[in-house]
Amino acid sequence: MNFPSDSTWYPILVDQFNTPYFLSLQEKVAQAYLLSDPLVFPPQDQLFKAFELCPWEDLCVVILGQDPYPTKGHANGLCFSVASDVRPLPKSLVNIFKERKNDLALPDLKNGDLTHWAQQGVLLLNSVLTVHEGQADSHKNWGWEQFTDAVIEKIASNKENMVFILWGAKAQAKASRIDATKHLILKAVHPSPLAAHRGFFGSKPFSKTNAFLRMLGKQEIQW
Repeated sequence: MNFPSDSTWYPILVDQFNTPYFLSLQEKVAQAYLLSDPLVFPPQDQLFKAFELCPWEDLCVVILGQDPYPTKGHANGLCFSVASDVRPLPKSLVNIFKERKNDLALPDLKNGDLTHWAQQGVLLLNSVLTVHEGQADSHKNWGWEQFTDAVIEKIASNKENMVFILWGAKAQAKASRIDATKHLILKAVHPSPLAAHRGFFGSKPFSKTNAFLRMLGKQEIQW
């Protein structure tokens, strides 16, 4: 479970990698993948995909989720995203696409792979980066939260005019690490079917993000 040393994020995050919490996390995750019963998601080679697809210098938006999908074949290293051949789509992603359609009046996307968002500078990050099959939230308190706290803090302190889209209580807990005078913070309940009707639908995160980027003279995201 080594963070790729050739990543543009490596020098930003390198001070985390030899800390006691990260070394302990590394050991736990490596053991979990090794045992493979139950399986761990996403596949190990996709663990840091969010960082690989969104270089530090291109970053303009962060979407923060909870933890990977615990269903086999779903998690692909980007929060809320699935491989292009996954059918049916996870219900949270269905609701994200409903909000996208209502917010931007765009036709449905052809599949659930959000790689094209990441490649435009959207960091699709979960608070916790691994999960056991069939056991949502099973890797909480392993140390991932501390790592992603550090990621958010690094972004918030080293960048200006970022958009942070925080969906659900776990993601919103990180708002305290972001200076709201320097960045745009968009909060809503989680897009899961249990919560989406309590404020996710109608929150218009996509148009609000693009309006903010437009105001700054930056390229809008092609959602």
